[in-house]
Amino acid sequence: MARILVVDDSPTETEAFRTVLEKNGHEVLNAENGADGVAVARQELPDLVLMDIVMPGLNGFQATRQLTRNPETKNIPVVIVTTKDQETDRVWGKRQGASGYLVKPVSENRLLSEISSLLNTEES
Repeated sequence: MARILVVDDSPTETEAFRTVLEKNGHEVLNAENGADGVAVARQELPDLVLMDIVMPGLNGFQATRQLTRNPETKNIPVVIVTTKDQETDRVWGKRQGASGYLVKPVSENRLLSEISSLLNTEES
């Protein structure tokens, strides 16, 4: 299936995503903060990135902007997955280049549906 990078500073969230994604045949990479997420994405070129917003140092908005503005990583869809549920956060996420925006806790079906629709769009 796909190689998916999970960028989240919560080991609990990261493990929950890993469990769901691996169960559904995806390979999972992870990074614990925005700066590491950008570095891993540039090195590994995953098929998709799941990005938390609230992280120490480089936050998810900043990391998403770096990925979507970099020629090497701009075609990798970034889905923001966060507890921030304000419309202004959604708008700002899209302005940074995010392809999707999901609010935690996100159901397994919703997560997989979002990933599937973005990867199918990218492959066509």
